Amino acid sequence: MKPSVKANLAAFDHDARLYLTLGVATWSVFVDHIPNNVVNLLTLRNFGFSGAADLFVFVVGYGVAIIYGRMALERGYVVAATRIFGRVWRLYAAYVVLFVIYIDTIAYVASQSMAPEIISDYNISGILEHPLRILVRGLVLQEEPLNLDLLQLMIPLMAFFPFALWGLLRRPNVTLALSVAFYFAARWFEWGFRTYPDQEWTFNPFCWQMLMVLGGWFAVTGASGRTFRNLPWLRVLAGAYLVSAMAITLMRHSPALSVYLPDVVLNGISPADKENLAPYRVLHFLALAFIATHLIPADHPGLQWKPLQMVIKCGEEWLAVFCVGVFLSFAGHLILITGANLVVMQIGVSLAGFAAMTAVAYYISWSKRQDGPAAVRQRA
Repeated sequence: MKPSVKANLAAFDHDARLYLTLGVATWSVFVDHIPNNVVNLLTLRNFGFSGAADLFVFVVGYGVAIIYGRMALERGYVVAATRIFGRVWRLYAAYVVLFVIYIDTIAYVASQSMAPEIISDYNISGILEHPLRILVRGLVLQEEPLNLDLLQLMIPLMAFFPFALWGLLRRPNVTLALSVAFYFAARWFEWGFRTYPDQEWTFNPFCWQMLMVLGGWFAVTGASGRTFRNLPWLRVLAGAYLVSAMAITLMRHSPALSVYLPDVVLNGISPADKENLAPYRVLHFLALAFIATHLIPADHPGLQWKPLQMVIKCGEEWLAVFCVGVFLSFAGHLILITGANLVVMQIGVSLAGFAAMTAVAYYISWSKRQDGPAAVRQRA
């Protein structure tokens, strides 16, 4: 392991901003998955090229590199790798349980004629005719019901990460370069994962691996805190790019304004191009992260604000909160399409979902403390 990597891992302290970002991402995924919801107009995807998925994958890569990199430093790489593969199994188990309950719930609702159109809306059109076939294909990740795509993506990304971590701990720059090269090769040769019968995954793991490795690279090299801190001109460029991306995105949403965009922008830039992680999405996310870390240092007093603490808690328990959010988004969608889809109803459904996700996060955190040593419970 490189001495500089050892020093960076050993010096890392708890950073609430990571969990805040994961919390924001899980909340954003929840409201983004409820169609015709006024609240999802406030999420990141409406103001630039990147979105909640970009936040999610990068921060998970950063956090996994820190947690398991330090474990490799203290207990050896083999132990760290086995623990990551254990995490992969938990992700897969969560996906399978969620998949089975999710499709069963959707099929039941559709069969009761409450909202039969949701079968096609949620991308499981064959569930009533061939339930066993859909289930088997789901177990081998060849089905992709709506709203499970991000969790599905995390399974191969996490399975790949032990190999990336081995390189990051020894040759971080070379590992990142190889990841970037693989990203461009996947885009050029159109490598990707497919669902039955011949469709692409919503998120191509061969491309999205670069964002996760990039998060790990920032973690083990400490580049975010050292290399770019004293570059005011870079902040100006990042800010200009963010403003331009926001202007383009907002103008694309308006037919009256989109006519003023050059054809090269209209045809060459699509904020919805997330399958193969378009380069301008990566640049937008990096610019956003750079400005955000500059404006909000790790010791910022605002991170102690009670509402943010709730979001941070959701980030700490992101897997459970994400799974609950999938069901809540389905329930919210069902409520809105079977009732009065008023703005006040949309806001109420979203706020109720946030409250439920937060309650789950706090309960799981409390439950973990009860299973820990008495000294830990007393400090909590």
